[in-house]
Amino acid sequence: MTEIKASEVAKLRQMTGAGMMDCKQALTETNGDFDQAIDILRKKGQKVANKRADRQASEGAVIAKCNSEHTFGVVLVLNCETDFVAKNEDFVKKAHAFADAAIAAKATTLEGMKQLIVDGHSIESEVTNMTGIIGEKVDISFFKSLESPFVMPYIHPGNRLATLVSMSKKVADEQPAKDVAMQVAAMAPVAVNKDTIPQEIIDKELEIGRAIALEEGKPANIIDKIAEGKLGKFFKENTLLSQDFIKDHKTSVGDYLTHVDKDLTVLNFVRYTLNVD
Repeated sequence: MTEIKASEVAKLRQMTGAGMMDCKQALTETNGDFDQAIDILRKKGQKVANKRADRQASEGAVIAKCNSEHTFGVVLVLNCETDFVAKNEDFVKKAHAFADAAIAAKATTLEGMKQLIVDGHSIESEVTNMTGIIGEKVDISFFKSLESPFVMPYIHPGNRLATLVSMSKKVADEQPAKDVAMQVAAMAPVAVNKDTIPQEIIDKELEIGRAIALEEGKPANIIDKIAEGKLGKFFKENTLLSQDFIKDHKTSVGDYLTHVDKDLTVLNFVRYTLNVD
């Protein structure tokens, strides 16, 4: 049997919010598999934070930027080992410079972006040079670009969380796009709408819903109905357009945008947050 370390139990607790003993038991049952442990906790009715679509890392700067026309934008993560370096002004400036180069070239892949030239050197070489100068491992761990009629970036103060949203059209007022970018940051949706959620996630949510209903002793003939109800709640809480709008909980994000312009909606989004130890 795999030995479960205290640090792994603490990590699962951080990821889920479940109790320490419950986390240890779940990891023990799954031989240390975090994904399976999370499923076990949820099936047992534990209140567990949903895994998000955004990626995570340790320290660094998360940058979201777009071109002046707001038609192309990027999210880039420049990683380092310590918070001290991550907060350094020159380190953050480098991350912005890399993002600017990616935007100018309309880069679409991480590898392609690393070959772009900044200050006479490829970004890949610049990153290697930074490692030598700073004395810490430096790397670009994540890169994603979006292109659409209107793109809006948002960087949360501290450069540890950033979002990028692509909209179906440009409107005279940029505020709705800003509101959506901040919504994505605050509420961490897993998809734009239920139609963009992979079937395997839907199937897993139904499975978990049935397991919870059985755990609660619900009659067998209504288990599926209860699971469907829980799935509907999952869609509402975790898909962007169905979420309650953070500025007005009486309306959804989708309805808010429709009120601004009947043809305005969200096409896609990127959200990246650095892991908080």
